[in-house]
Amino acid sequence: MKTTPLYHAHLAASGKIIEFAGYQMPVQYPLGLAKEHLWVRAHAGIFDVSHMGQIWVKGAGAGVFLSRITPSDITKLADTRAKYTVLTNEQGGIIDDLIITRVSEDTFFVVVNGACKDKDFAWMKSQCPADVSLELLPDTRALIALQGPSAESVLQALVTVDVVNQPYMSFQYGALKDGTEVFISRLGYTGEDGFEISVPADKAEPFWNALSAHPEVEPIGLGARDTLRLEMGYPLYGHDLNDETSPIEANIGWIINKGHTGFVGEQRILAEKEQGPSRKRVAIKLLDKGVAREGAILQDVQGNLLGALTSGGVSPSLSLPIGQAYVPAALAAEGTKLQVVVRDRVIPAEVCGLAFMPAKTKTTKKVA
Repeated sequence: MKTTPLYHAHLAASGKIIEFAGYQMPVQYPLGLAKEHLWVRAHAGIFDVSHMGQIWVKGAGAGVFLSRITPSDITKLADTRAKYTVLTNEQGGIIDDLIITRVSEDTFFVVVNGACKDKDFAWMKSQCPADVSLELLPDTRALIALQGPSAESVLQALVTVDVVNQPYMSFQYGALKDGTEVFISRLGYTGEDGFEISVPADKAEPFWNALSAHPEVEPIGLGARDTLRLEMGYPLYGHDLNDETSPIEANIGWIINKGHTGFVGEQRILAEKEQGPSRKRVAIKLLDKGVAREGAILQDVQGNLLGALTSGGVSPSLSLPIGQAYVPAALAAEGTKLQVVVRDRVIPAEVCGLAFMPAKTKTTKKVA
């Protein structure tokens, strides 16, 4: 297994290490999953996301290229602005979800999931025209996410650029106090205000330690990262998304720009957008005691099999068992009653809006 540049920092903090996406990563720290989760909601947490793939896409045709391999019109992005989207295959399924940032006219910064980065890069290369170059950054750069209400003030004290006025879903070049160049993106996977900072590997541990030294900051493991995103209704690739699910089924059709055509997999995706999908990703909550785990059987109220939960757990913020699943479109309305089978016990459940918590991301004037 690989390790990230922050592996020894996790050991020093007594992080519990597991295998994740081919890396040895911390699933939690002594604070524990639930307290880590609540700490992020109230203060600020730091996450090692260095396993994720960081890719430069450059050239005169870069925007057009990215607009063809995703269902989003990336040419409409303003400079420094970021967009969440997906890579699609010929069948309209999702190869991966990712963030694309237009750094300048012909330069884009792409961040993909760690478990998918080699697959994604190979697919992108196979589709790449002659006027576009791709560079998958090696493990010489770390990526640290800083999330929570205190994230802005914590980061501002450690960098030389203005992050207070940096808009949500945007990118800027910056520097640490010692002059180290970093890439700062204001986004995240928790629903809180926050940043992802790309740092040279040899500077990652000192920067992590400087963040950790702040009284508002705690290191956060993969376990709380999962419950935080689940409360927000965000999907996880390989669980809630895969190469057979379409963006419309996944309930993320908003990533498709109006009138955008000519992208890979458009026949299925645009047909589903117009006519509606046969099934839809929804959030559910249990209405009685139990834990909604991934893989738990999902039924309608007559006991007919609908499938299984694609994600599940207990919301630390709400003390409520929650999950995600795909259900027939006719059963996707909020309030629809369902059943989840947990250890041979049938527990009543209900379809909810995807987000159980309000987003607290930075509010700025919307720019494409």
